[in-house]
Amino acid sequence: MTVTLHAMARVNDVGGQSGFGLIAVEPDEPPFHADWEARVYALNVAMLRQGVYNLDQFRDAIERMPPAEYLAASYYERWMAAVESLTAAAAPAPRGGDD
Repeated sequence: MTVTLHAMARVNDVGGQSGFGLIAVEPDEPPFHADWEARVYALNVAMLRQGVYNLDQFRDAIERMPPAEYLAASYYERWMAAVESLTAAAAPAPRGGDD
């Protein structure tokens, strides 16, 4: 018996595709263009170190973004969306008002 699996490409899988324009390379580009980007980076590192989620889950959360949102977002906006999604999923459910 032969089983054929067909992978569904996600919006981030653009290898070999054209039409996305040139990549702008800035000489002496800083690692972060705004303070919030550094904060998102640090928040992600903290969440990973605390075991709230792992790197595979983080990558998957970015890749699960709706295509239009993914394409419109900057690099660190994608990171923020993933952190928000994963921390919301990891948060304990609110307790009922029976106390």
